[in-house]
Amino acid sequence: MPRYSLDDLELSPGKRARLHRMLYQHGPGNGLGMFLPIDQGLEHGPRDFWDNPDSQDPEFQLRLAEEGNFSAIVFQIGLAEKYMGKFAGRVPLVLKLNGKTEIPPDDEALSPLNASVEDAVRLGADAVGYTMYVGSPAQEKDFQQFMQVRQDAMRFGMPVIVWSYPRGKSVNAKGGQLTSYAIEYAARVAQELGADVVKVNLPEFDADKAAQTPKPYNTASFSEEEAVRRVVAAAGRTPVLVSGGARQDEEDVLAKARLSIRSGCTGLIFGRNVWQRPYPEALALTNKIREIVREESSQLAAAGRR
Repeated sequence: MPRYSLDDLELSPGKRARLHRMLYQHGPGNGLGMFLPIDQGLEHGPRDFWDNPDSQDPEFQLRLAEEGNFSAIVFQIGLAEKYMGKFAGRVPLVLKLNGKTEIPPDDEALSPLNASVEDAVRLGADAVGYTMYVGSPAQEKDFQQFMQVRQDAMRFGMPVIVWSYPRGKSVNAKGGQLTSYAIEYAARVAQELGADVVKVNLPEFDADKAAQTPKPYNTASFSEEEAVRRVVAAAGRTPVLVSGGARQDEEDVLAKARLSIRSGCTGLIFGRNVWQRPYPEALALTNKIREIVREESSQLAAAGRR
């Protein structure tokens, strides 16, 4: 499965310029991305900062994004307005346009808009982020919300990164949100609806849950690498970023980075796995992740697989 470059994609000059800044002038470079999200304060509340109290101050992540040379930091509107000022032009910004708290159940998940593409332009962002809950009973409103975001982004030349997450009671009844069925479907939906980049979780195989998925997934099993390659294939000409999820041991984080790039993903969005550690550890891990991204990319290029 090839990893598409910007030259392979149908992009307006504005979208191409902004993606080029993030994927070539910052981060690992050579068309690959490392993004640092700090939207968890809205999504999970203050509990995510307990392990590393310093991380509750967004300047912790901004300093890490600059010194660690991330492709961009991901903020909700309030943090972007309050903290980006002195880092503007030094750290690229992805402005999340929607979000929700974890307090209500996800049975009918919907992430409402709280910012606009125009806000992103005003703040000097290089992309906007939108969370879509594929399969939720509320997906009709979700798709309509995203249609307006997509149209505004096209008008302003702003790339849209879609956090495409299977959620809702129907997804749970069909094996859950981490099956290959659910994640491949989410990647395909993001491409179908016009995402410029899609962020997904990695599939996790569980025989009991896989048996609940629709045919032919219910009798299929894939290696880790094949499972990720199938997600990349489902996304087509929409570059794939992999979510870091909850904090893991360092070796597991590095293994996830290696697997993702080796399988054709364009980059990583690792948040808690990085900034929940004390600053020196977070920076050291960032540097290790970047080297793995570059190393795996070089090996693929040498083998003619980009």
